[in-house]
Amino acid sequence: MNQRLGVDTGGTFTDFVWLSEDGRTQIHKQLSTPHDPSEAILAGMAGMNVPETADIVHGSTVATNALLERKGARTALITTKGFADVLAIGRQNRPDIYALVPQKPPPLVPAPWRLEVAERVTADGSVLHPLNLAELPAIWQTLQAEQIESVAVCLLFSFLRPQHERQIRQFLQEQAGDNLFISLSSDILPEYREYERTATTVINAYVAPLMTRYLRRLAVGVQPRRLSVMQSNGGIISAETAGTEAARTVLSGPAGGVVGARFVAEQAGFPDIITFDMGGTSTDVALCPGHLPTTASGEIAGLPLRLPIIDIHTVGAGGGSISSVDAGGALQVGPESAGAFPGPACYGRSTTLQATTTDANLVLGRLDADRFLGGTMRLDVAAAREAMRGLAEAMGVDEVETAAWGIIQVANANMERAIRRISVERGYDPRRFTLMPFGGAGPLHACEMAENLQIPRVLVPPVPGVLSALGMLVAAPTKDYSQTVMCTVQAWSEVDEAWLVQEVAPIAARAVAEMAAEGYEESDLTLRYRLDVRYKGQSHELTVPWATGDFAVSELFHAAHEQRYGYRLPESELLEVVTLRVTAVAPVEPPAIQQAPLGDPDASVAMVGDKSVWFRDGAQVTKLYDREKLHPGHRFSGPAIVFQYDTTIVIPPGWETAVDVYGNLVLTVGMEIGD
Repeated sequence: MNQRLGVDTGGTFTDFVWLSEDGRTQIHKQLSTPHDPSEAILAGMAGMNVPETADIVHGSTVATNALLERKGARTALITTKGFADVLAIGRQNRPDIYALVPQKPPPLVPAPWRLEVAERVTADGSVLHPLNLAELPAIWQTLQAEQIESVAVCLLFSFLRPQHERQIRQFLQEQAGDNLFISLSSDILPEYREYERTATTVINAYVAPLMTRYLRRLAVGVQPRRLSVMQSNGGIISAETAGTEAARTVLSGPAGGVVGARFVAEQAGFPDIITFDMGGTSTDVALCPGHLPTTASGEIAGLPLRLPIIDIHTVGAGGGSISSVDAGGALQVGPESAGAFPGPACYGRSTTLQATTTDANLVLGRLDADRFLGGTMRLDVAAAREAMRGLAEAMGVDEVETAAWGIIQVANANMERAIRRISVERGYDPRRFTLMPFGGAGPLHACEMAENLQIPRVLVPPVPGVLSALGMLVAAPTKDYSQTVMCTVQAWSEVDEAWLVQEVAPIAARAVAEMAAEGYEESDLTLRYRLDVRYKGQSHELTVPWATGDFAVSELFHAAHEQRYGYRLPESELLEVVTLRVTAVAPVEPPAIQQAPLGDPDASVAMVGDKSVWFRDGAQVTKLYDREKLHPGHRFSGPAIVFQYDTTIVIPPGWETAVDVYGNLVLTVGMEIGD
């Protein structure tokens, strides 16, 4: 087994999980450096003495932050004459239906940088008007005059005939060489839906220069170690590919968390989980009904991102979320965050002393000032109480604990709403699932949230605070490919099957070739095929698996449609295969999780004292446990607090805890604990 280091850059902390040759893991947390994330990574690696033979797998927020903060490269768009405003028009959706004067975020490419060329490909892929090459020199002059760094090329129906886009790229490369980044929609997203294809290509062009420069700088810093990057789809790619196809990394860190959570939960015997990743800035949730939930219809910073991603829902609620009282006197928590610098008031670096969720947990006794990060960072209780006192006055309450409890309730409600959205609103009963909290703050809130959602079980992994970094180590090298085909079938037949096999062959060949360029043999690859299918006349489709020679695709689609929408149409209804999808996966050797036999259930050896902690019914004497001293077989009841280096676990009254053979904490309420 190769030595590997997983690195996840978060808004507050950069997390490290080191996997040595003997399968042992070492974890570390380093305060993030938002101005240059590589500084925290290199500092953490130096502190861990990572050998030069190790492989580095990195979850990056560079692309995400560039989009959220609108600080990407100076980007131009070249498109078919008459379609320059596609990016601005969009779908004309109204996210806030009650806004009398809705405000749309400005396009990533302003109007003067949206350029047109005379050419036209029809909906069947034939050329109606050839590309007018004589227009390209004037476009190049405009790019030079405006100091454009990156260009997105998205021509009408180029997914059927990409030659015109390639001609534009060839001309620009001849003029600019390597000084201009060029993204073609026929490479990034060869699918129909003009707005989504344009927006996705523009996103890639907007963030690719930043991502490329950052990864080159980081690669130099970690050399001679090999650097890979986590994708939004749960797989990893080389740093070079991540730079040119940066749009594939915008949910890099959260995807690592879901992959890590599924790996741990499956080993523990809980295949159906709801992941709950609460960090310093935001909370990410995902529902995994026995498999990774993927979608090709994501959104980032209000823009559609039509690339395969893990289906994650994000809300602006984290440990650093700032609390305030709005104009109507209601308490609100987030989405503004104190971030890593200055951080919550209790970090001792803030001069404004704004109350955050972390401050609330400290005031309520759920965090311990002397045990934060294993005692390596002391929290300032006086500063937290001072910040909470100001909020209590604004709320009109006397006790700082009352204000702190209000913060916990509002933050929990925000996160519970996110879980309902991915479960109840999609036809899944959360009572059938296990809640798996991770991130630095997830285990602080998980039990009370589970109780409110009637989820009977919470599974806390051994290293919840760095689970996203662990996910980097179990993720397989993966690349996704797609091609729109628009094929109507009456009933699935050998003729339809043969035509689709012919259409998918060049996609599979490209997948094999590009994976070979990254060092993976064809014999080691697994190719997975899927189809986007819909009833003819529908405007959106569902993705179902496809095995060549298997005519059960139609039944899979009918079942998926009934699961999602509550009904199916007659079997004779026309189906439309919209897009073919191929995923190439190379093998990866996951870390070996050590097991230990169940021992004595008496957990008193792990107790480190007790103290008063606030819960729903007020302050209660609560037992304190050291996670490192808890061993398989130990059992105890709440109220309890479990301390460990990377997080703190709050176990309310009425909850029971058992340590399983893998060292996971299995928390249950209202039911017997199984072995």
